[in-house]
Amino acid sequence: MEKILVALSGGVDSSVAAARLVEHGYSVEGATMVFEGVEDDDLDYARNAAAVLGIKYQSFDLSRPYQEMIIKDFVAEYQAGRTPNPCVRCNQFFKFGFFLQRALSLGFDRIATGHYARVNEKYGLFRIERGRDRNEQSYFLYRLDQYQLSKTILPLGDLTKEEVRKIARDRKLPTAHRKKSQDVCFLPGTDYNTYLRKILPENPGKIVDKDGQVIGRHKGVVFYTIGQRRGIGISWRQPYYVIRIDARENIVQVGDKGDVYQTGLVARDITFTYLKGFNRSRKVLAKPRYFAPLSPARIMPMAGAVRVEFDKPQWALTPGQSVVFYQDNVLLGGGIIDEIVS
Repeated sequence: MEKILVALSGGVDSSVAAARLVEHGYSVEGATMVFEGVEDDDLDYARNAAAVLGIKYQSFDLSRPYQEMIIKDFVAEYQAGRTPNPCVRCNQFFKFGFFLQRALSLGFDRIATGHYARVNEKYGLFRIERGRDRNEQSYFLYRLDQYQLSKTILPLGDLTKEEVRKIARDRKLPTAHRKKSQDVCFLPGTDYNTYLRKILPENPGKIVDKDGQVIGRHKGVVFYTIGQRRGIGISWRQPYYVIRIDARENIVQVGDKGDVYQTGLVARDITFTYLKGFNRSRKVLAKPRYFAPLSPARIMPMAGAVRVEFDKPQWALTPGQSVVFYQDNVLLGGGIIDEIVS
């Protein structure tokens, strides 16, 4: 019987993932990764869900590597004027990195998580496919490699959130009515701006318009992101939006809403989950951030990078975010947006 270790977060998704695997006859146990932001309630819910399912439960303290690899990178990216997505790094290095390694060392065959996505094998290659839910999560998994995928089960890929809630209620899981967790694990009950203000000093600088004229002052580039409208601190006859952040010169540039739309970008740190790379331009569907819709685009290889040209202008293309490529429902790969180009 195949042994599966489920990453239990204390939420409804991971507990239903475990329930489905139990019902399919796997030998299932649960474990929670502990790091900054994981609260006692999370551990209690995970432990109680495991008890209802009749499976063993444990926790792994990964606080130190999480601080070094996720939180420090998060802060450094904002200091560089970029807007990171720590969930992408967490999946690559922790859920499907440290957690997988720990599971294999304990004698488990594979791991499972509550992501709304699918892993399938075709022609000897593992590939990630979009899940059924409208908020499917394949975007966050584009950095996983073939080995990680071969050791992974995603039991919720063919379900919607509403169906998952119903399964949890039917099985009387304690997580059935628990609210959705925060987007960033280490920011429970707060937001990135408040978090950064607690650990970084203010570093005032210039706010300039799109012609380069100084029109105000900011408190630090770390507190701004492309497309931001609220909290800029400048009143005008029409709203200003952040259109560029220059950390080196400590400048925030603002413009009109139309200036936030762009069509081109260069991405680096490229990972192809399903492709082995490419040497000529290719038409794809692309997402330049998680909540963006899939949009037709052309990707073109560059030295150590990929240029992406969207068919239609996209809202707030942002350095530090991930741009992810698809062919129909199959995730091909992606990279980190490095610069916006005309």
